[in-house]
Amino acid sequence: MKTIKISFKIFLFFTILTGIAYPLLITGIAQIVFSDKANGSLIVTDNQIIGSELIGQQFDSSIYFSSRPSASTYNPMPSGGSNYGVANLKLKNLVDERKYQFITFNQLDTLATIPSEMLFASASGLDPHISPEAAKSEVNRISDARNFNDNQKQRLFLLIEDMTERPQFTVLGEPRLNVLKLNLELNRIQKIEFNIN
Repeated sequence: MKTIKISFKIFLFFTILTGIAYPLLITGIAQIVFSDKANGSLIVTDNQIIGSELIGQQFDSSIYFSSRPSASTYNPMPSGGSNYGVANLKLKNLVDERKYQFITFNQLDTLATIPSEMLFASASGLDPHISPEAAKSEVNRISDARNFNDNQKQRLFLLIEDMTERPQFTVLGEPRLNVLKLNLELNRIQKIEFNIN
């Protein structure tokens, strides 16, 4: 009986320590040190949450930059890739279809080189980034859809350069653009700088 009481006390102690005290301590530190990241890196516009910097969204409109394809339609709950192998015929057909759609949507030459992230979904299906090359290949389509003149079109290229995130510590990752932030900035500069509502 004494052994059971000691075991129960140890069990209770570690339950409180690791199940309550430690999580509360870590949560408290996270809220103080990097509150924005601890709360999901949410993007708020006009007091309304419109997304997260960490989760991609689908943009089908011709006036916006397109997101990377997603095998889970950007749903964070069942996130994941298709898991098709490189020799899988379904993957080949999917990539061919995405290539055709990207070329058609952006009115590109049929021999144009399409950045790989516009053809393949990420492993999570939630990647919010595209490469600067992918964004630049969409400039003509967006400029036409928004009725931009040549100066405004050049401003789009400058926007892409300005918003390109460099590799972390200069060596980790690739140059990339967050599509949601890029599209929000595109809306903002069109409204403010180009005086278009």
